[in-house]
Amino acid sequence: MKKLVIILFSFCLTLVFGQKISDYKYISIPGKFKDFQEESYGLDGALVKALQSRKYIVIQGDKEQWPSDIKGKSCNVLIANLKNDSNFLRNKLLLEFKDCNDKVVFTTKGGSNIKEYKEGFQDALKQALVSVPASNPTEIQAVANNTEQPKNENVASSSVAENKTGKYTNGKMSLQKIQIDANQFILADPNSSVPYATFKFTSKKDVFRVKMADGSFTIGYLENGDIVIDIPQANGEYSKEIFSGR
Repeated sequence: MKKLVIILFSFCLTLVFGQKISDYKYISIPGKFKDFQEESYGLDGALVKALQSRKYIVIQGDKEQWPSDIKGKSCNVLIANLKNDSNFLRNKLLLEFKDCNDKVVFTTKGGSNIKEYKEGFQDALKQALVSVPASNPTEIQAVANNTEQPKNENVASSSVAENKTGKYTNGKMSLQKIQIDANQFILADPNSSVPYATFKFTSKKDVFRVKMADGSFTIGYLENGDIVIDIPQANGEYSKEIFSGR
């Protein structure tokens, strides 16, 4: 139970941070990251491209080179940093965003089993970026101006409340289903501090993007009330892991 509480606390932090980072439009990236001064492994370019795809405006260089609409407004800009968090088994990094007061607004980790440094670090960065939301600085205003939105939100909240927890088993292990919010839930082992699988909703009904405990990604879906995960095999094929409600 204590470990389940830790899992929920970690996810709540991610949700709060995610809302904060999406309120920003500009993100500043240094010319070189401190932990990757000798060799960047292409991480700076990959990070710029990923953030731009999420509608952020990325600025590089010192403040004198910043666009005129944010000069003198450094608190409207987040500062990004990449830290090398590797060990002898995996290439790992930490992606961190700080505000103008040097306060960490958002942090996320990624890891890769790829041994080559360039490919491994870039793969780790992709994993870390999964939890970075798109920029939406007018999101709060847009919700406030939508008179029908509160009604829809109440329905979603009610649905989440009714399906907050539940036990599922595949015959070999028993996991707890925990609804994190209207867009994601986890299957958690009470004896582990890391979720067995994290499910995020997609645009297709009852189909989910799944992040496994080892950091790998796959697809999951609902089938006749069961939760099904397509587990990738070494031969390139997939096996079905079926969890039924108890």
